[in-house]
Amino acid sequence: MEWVWTNFGLIWGLTLSQVWLSAFPIVIGFVVSIPLGYLASRSRVARSILLSIGGILYTIPSLALFIIIPVIIGTSILDPINVVIALTIYAIAIMVRSAADAFVSVPEPVQDSATAVGFSSAQRFFAVDFPLSGPVLLAGIRVVSVSTVSLVSIGSVIGVSSLGFLFTDGFQRNFPTEIWAGIVGTLVIAAVFDGILVLIGRILMPWNRRSSPALARNVASKRSVVLR
Repeated sequence: MEWVWTNFGLIWGLTLSQVWLSAFPIVIGFVVSIPLGYLASRSRVARSILLSIGGILYTIPSLALFIIIPVIIGTSILDPINVVIALTIYAIAIMVRSAADAFVSVPEPVQDSATAVGFSSAQRFFAVDFPLSGPVLLAGIRVVSVSTVSLVSIGSVIGVSSLGFLFTDGFQRNFPTEIWAGIVGTLVIAAVFDGILVLIGRILMPWNRRSSPALARNVASKRSVVLR
């Protein structure tokens, strides 16, 4: 603990870096995945193509992707934007499937009723499909959040500042305390992100406060997230 207090400034700076490197891919991945997931839910061909692409993208090792992206977009290998782009790709790869499942879960009779009373496609999406798919979308974004926070640490291998620095530095110095500080910090960030998402879900979906946690656990249990 003495080492932690002595180096609290360093740990806090790395924590803030980990937070913003995680937050952007989660938000961007969610926003991009909604229209893609909706498209996948409306067409079997689109679903097959999008989910296959997502599965292929997620199998690319994260370290390799961190190195390939600078070559493609012309940034420095130490530029944090490389990590943000790579993690956004992973977030979309996971979230598209969750979004597709979420929109498929909306009962057809409810959709037909909305159409019958005169809702346009856009009106039905925002008034019916999107709200009713909320619990499954929440479950999916929670999985994305945990995965993203974990993967950010890999960026330290190529020199991008995050709590992963404590892993590599602690390993090189054979100093377990530093490694444990990084592990605990990463777990705390993941827990805080998850708590924020749950709170947002309860605020935006008050009608579903009882059923959504159980549904989230059920959906999350069907997903196996490979942490690179």
